[in-house]
Amino acid sequence: MIVIQPFKAEASVSFALYLIGFLVFIAGIAWALDTAGVPRLYIMIAAVILVGLGIVTGVGRTRRRDPS
Repeated sequence: MIVIQPFKAEASVSFALYLIGFLVFIAGIAWALDTAGVPRLYIMIAAVILVGLGIVTGVGRTRRRDPS
């Protein structure tokens, strides 16, 4: 028997808040690197890598655990 649990908005809100915080963090890092004179290509590469890392860690931290 498969039991479908109702969608809980708290997980998506947690993920959204985590992602917004991570994006602010990335913006601060990018600003610091730009101020330090790092080429923009390297800043963009670092930002894309950090966004991917943020999504992976955000999903891992906000995922609901299996009740089994």
